[in-house]
Amino acid sequence: MALSFQNVYIHRKVAEASSKPCMICFRPSTSVLITSCQKDFFYICPSHLNDRGFATAVIDEAAEAEKRKNEEMAKELEKLKQEFEEKQKRKEEKKKDKDKDKDKKGKEKDKVKEEEEAEKVKIEAEKAKAEKAVEAPSFSEYNLHRNFFNGRQQKYREKQIAKRNMERLKDPMSFPAVPRGDPV
Repeated sequence: MALSFQNVYIHRKVAEASSKPCMICFRPSTSVLITSCQKDFFYICPSHLNDRGFATAVIDEAAEAEKRKNEEMAKELEKLKQEFEEKQKRKEEKKKDKDKDKDKKGKEKDKVKEEEEAEKVKIEAEKAKAEKAVEAPSFSEYNLHRNFFNGRQQKYREKQIAKRNMERLKDPMSFPAVPRGDPV
């Protein structure tokens, strides 16, 4: 029999309510490994995915580039936060100086408030962009160890054979006919 499916499994998460026992340790798990053709899947603990004797991660260049991009955005966000904090400190110092000049204080307060609001809006926009980038789903691909993959293929074949046998049992033509003649 030819290969049923390839040894490329994609790691996905399911809801807590849909958790099932891990294939190895039988603890409830929300992580699933599924083949790209969706013929085979099983629940697995995330800790087992780090075990080199079980599976090895397939490094995806696009995913790595996306991860680096997210890290760069996080660094940029930190820079913007620091710059904003420095500006706030400067503004507070200016406010102290402006308290001395009460006549000019009213007009400058309005300008300072407008600037602060503009800065806050910019920071909120940056945070929203960073959160959207982090929430993007990135599924990792794994290759199972030879022994585990052979076991999965054997289980798949057994399921196919059982399915074929059930279909044969449902078909009345697969049974022998009752003898019609007189017994001799």
